[in-house]
Amino acid sequence: MAMNDSVNILNSAYLAVEYIDSFLPDNPLQQPFKNAWNYMLDNYTKFQIATWGSLIVHEVSYFLLCVPGFVFQFIPYMQKYKIQQDKPETWEKQWKCFKTLLFNHFFIQLPLICGTYYFTEYFNIPYEWEEMPRWYVLVAQCFGCAVIEDAWHYFLHRLLHHKRIYKYIHKVHHEFVSPFGMQAEYAHPLETLILGTGFFIGIVVFCNHVILLWAWVICRLMETIDVHSGYDVPLNPLHLVPFYAGARFHDFHHMNFIGNYASTFTWWDRIFGTDSQFIAYKEKEKKQQLVTKKKA
Repeated sequence: MAMNDSVNILNSAYLAVEYIDSFLPDNPLQQPFKNAWNYMLDNYTKFQIATWGSLIVHEVSYFLLCVPGFVFQFIPYMQKYKIQQDKPETWEKQWKCFKTLLFNHFFIQLPLICGTYYFTEYFNIPYEWEEMPRWYVLVAQCFGCAVIEDAWHYFLHRLLHHKRIYKYIHKVHHEFVSPFGMQAEYAHPLETLILGTGFFIGIVVFCNHVILLWAWVICRLMETIDVHSGYDVPLNPLHLVPFYAGARFHDFHHMNFIGNYASTFTWWDRIFGTDSQFIAYKEKEKKQQLVTKKKA
């Protein structure tokens, strides 16, 4: 009975969104995107699309999303939004991070990306434009992928902080006490594989078109680069996502090393009380701000 109720609720929600979507104006970018997509299908093989297309989407998205945080360090006005203002970025650290990223991207992640074609073939994942899900279905699928990845990340990330294994794997990622966007995927190769597994679970569960692979890559990179940016910028649209952790939440993890283990949402840390030190820290900050205002 409960399962039937849930299915009915989901069906009703789907129909409601579909009804609202019918009143929205046509997307002017849809036709150019359709033409580009069909051109890609006509001129490249599925292997090329799945492998090199996925690599291009990852690399272009990653470094473009890193640009704002990189530029912020040169803008004095933006420094008031930097979370750890006493720890500015250095060229030495950023260059070291960039070199490690290139190694991880091309020697760890690229071999995994090469398996994308075989995944889509095995599960008969379509590439055709006509089979592409609507935008609201993609949004729901990406949210589902984020929920699954967040659960995996919380428990495996917390395990990597165990004192017996921390220094062998996860310590690499914590070389930077004050993170910056490009550092999001700076990690030991084993950590890339262990925590990266959570990314693929949602794909296995939800994927019904190759576009979800790319949409989820972009969403995941957007989130992880944002929380590692080191800047808590107001009017960040990601803060509209329910239970979104954000930069300040994860920045505290790098500063404190203990707690705030989840990647995207706050609920696992709240359930297990691993955000208690962060909550205490925020309360202390509020009291200090009140004292400062009174003195002023």
